[in-house]
Amino acid sequence: MTEPLLTDLSALRRSYALETLSEKDVRHDPIAQFDYWFREALNSQLLEPNAMTLATVDALGQPSARIVLLKSFDQQGFVFYTNYESRKGEDLAARPRAALLFAWLELERQIRIEGSVEKVSEAESLEYFQSRPFGSQIGAWASPQSRPISGREVLENAVATLQKEYADVPALPLPPFWGGYRVRPERMEFWQGRENRLHDRIRFTRSDGHWTIERLAP
Repeated sequence: MTEPLLTDLSALRRSYALETLSEKDVRHDPIAQFDYWFREALNSQLLEPNAMTLATVDALGQPSARIVLLKSFDQQGFVFYTNYESRKGEDLAARPRAALLFAWLELERQIRIEGSVEKVSEAESLEYFQSRPFGSQIGAWASPQSRPISGREVLENAVATLQKEYADVPALPLPPFWGGYRVRPERMEFWQGRENRLHDRIRFTRSDGHWTIERLAP
């Protein structure tokens, strides 16, 4: 017998009261503020604190979102790695802009980032690729990411072939279809949950190389 759908979620709610966020307390540089909050997320031992939602749009305007892992960040932007021929890669080739979202629910925080996207250098991609576990390098070569396949055995056979081919090497070469992207932030918003849904929202906007700070209504 099929269970009825759990359609009414209106009673799922909680009150947020862990922290506050004000204009006078926030760092004046959003990258420094991100670093401060990211360190707190690390120290809180959150599961995968570098997991972020990546939202892109294709050439026809169809949005798409998925979880990827942040691998580095600095004043230039936020870097992740993927298959350039994946759906996200095709989206970014057509429209090189993206939005990122970090949701640290245990800390009642989220961070939104929007900006332009560019590929990192081949040298950066190679250095990161060869720092990955050997199995992950094999997996990147074996998977035609986002493409339909007839079954899991397609991947398993490709992995077996590559493992045999590269059995005697310490690291694989960089796939020509794989590498990093850097999201260069133009807007960054820091959200701290507050009681009665009167959340704190502080937004940074870049203009002419400078950041302006403003509070948004929740």
